[in-house]
This record gives sequence, C-alpha cells and structure tokens, in this order.
Amino acid sequence: MSAAPEKTVVSVSIGSKTRDMDDYLDLLGVRVRLRRLGTGGDLAAARRLVAELDGQVEAIGLGGTDLYLRVGDRRYYLRDSLRIASAARRTPVVCGAGLKDSLERHAVTALDELLGWRDRRVLLVNSVDRFGMAETIAGLGADVMFGDIVFGLGVDVPLRSLGTLRRVAAVLLPVIARLPVRWFYPTGSSQESAGSRPGLAQHFAWADVIAGDWHYIRRYAPRDLADKDVLTNTTTPADVEMLRSRGARRLITTTPRVGGRSVGTNLLEAALVAVEGANGELGRERYDQLIAEAGLGPTVVDLRA
Repeated sequence: MSAAPEKTVVSVSIGSKTRDMDDYLDLLGVRVRLRRLGTGGDLAAARRLVAELDGQVEAIGLGGTDLYLRVGDRRYYLRDSLRIASAARRTPVVCGAGLKDSLERHAVTALDELLGWRDRRVLLVNSVDRFGMAETIAGLGADVMFGDIVFGLGVDVPLRSLGTLRRVAAVLLPVIARLPVRWFYPTGSSQESAGSRPGLAQHFAWADVIAGDWHYIRRYAPRDLADKDVLTNTTTPADVEMLRSRGARRLITTTPRVGGRSVGTNLLEAALVAVEGANGELGRERYDQLIAEAGLGPTVVDLRA
C-alpha cells in the first residue's frame, strides 16, 4: 500500500512564539504537516519569514491578524497584513477569514442541539472578523452582545444588533484597516497577558456563552467563569486548564484538536488550499463541500470531566 501524499503548510504568526506547533493532520486522504512560527509581534520578521517560505511550502497561513475583515459582502483589507502577505510571490497566503465564514456558520448550527441558541445570552467579543458566526448566532435567536468596540477599541460601548454592527463597521473599518494591528489586537507577548479590565467583568457575568477570538477572551476574562460555555479557537493545553480553573463548563472549538491544541483557522485554511492545489483562497461553496467531505465540526471539551 502506498503512503498517503504529504504536504506542508506553515502559519506565520505575529503572535507569541510560545504558541508554536509542529504536528500532522490527515485531511481528505492527504497527510499535512502543520507548523506555526510566531514572530513575537515583529511584523518585519513575519514578512522575511513569508519570503523565506515562498515556494518552499504548499501554502502559508497568516496568523495573529487577518488579511481582511468582512461585514456582509464588504471586505476591509488591513494594511499591515497586506505588507506581510505580499512577500510571497509563488505560495498562496490565506488568513482563515474565508474558511471561518463557512466553518463557523456550520459549527454554530451544529451546536444548536447542545446549547439551544434561542434566548441564550451570548457575549461575542469580536464580530467583524467572524461575521458568519455573529450572523448565525443572532439568526438562531440568541440575545447577542457584540463587543468589537469594547475589546478592540477599549471603549465600553457594547452593540446590541447586527444592524448597528453593520453601520458602525461601515464608518470605522476603513480607518481601522489603516492602523497598526497592535493598536486593536493583542500581538506578541501581549497575547500571554491576562486580567480583566475594571468594568468589563459585568459583560462576562451577563453571558451564558462567551464566543469569539481567544486572545481577547484570555486577556479580559474575569477569574470567575462559573458555568460558562466558551466558543473559540486556537487554544493550547494551558488555555484549557485556565478555563477549567476558573469554573467554565465547556470549551468548544471550531477546528480539530491536534497534539492537545485546536488548530488555528488560518492554518486549517492553508491545509485545505494545499490539498486542493489551489493558488489562493477558495470560494464559500467549495469550503462548504470540503467541510462536509472532511467531516469537520466543532470539538467539545467537558471541563468538569
């Protein structure tokens, strides 16, 4: 019997180096080597690393940031991220945004039986980089607090409807996209810091489910997360223990766990692009097909077991 074909994909992340990984995932009949290389917030180093990997691997994921933010049908490209990605001339670079729009919609729908979204109070710490999740949770009848301004801009003004989120995004995102990523998202060693800002604990206390980007959740979550369900991604074994120690009920991730950690969406998207032999981000319909073919779905960790 011949061995399964093997491909290599690398996530070049501007996040902390302490979260690096090197492991394998069997995906749609292909053995994919998954690597993550952090640059500790150094954007120039990330660009150099992308240039070094160009032509040497099948696909590159951009981690710790997005190439673009999407609200509805509009995309807002981030200047810092485009500079990093432009160092690749031959190897496709993806950031996970395309896959998230399909994968997270499927995950939220699949979780309805477990969580019962109708009337559940959900704190979605960030929505503009996972609008598919936001739209689907709201569409299933949850009471959602959108925390983009609270956690991204440091202004304690939660948004309470998708319509308001769209209007605010149309005004702010063209400006935010031109700002340094570190101004609105934890990068480098700041990803390792934790501790709630005074006044924000009330938002976590209100919620039944805390959803969205793990680095925002980790940085601002209070010590008491008793009985909370956490829907996020890119969590390590240490992150799981942190949630368990704070009393959270369940950790639900939208990607498979490999080597005890959930795979970053940018890395999983790079893997799918590599398996397809594509030259860039795939379309939503194709992602939907691949998700079904690969049997990808949410992973639930019972933190009280």
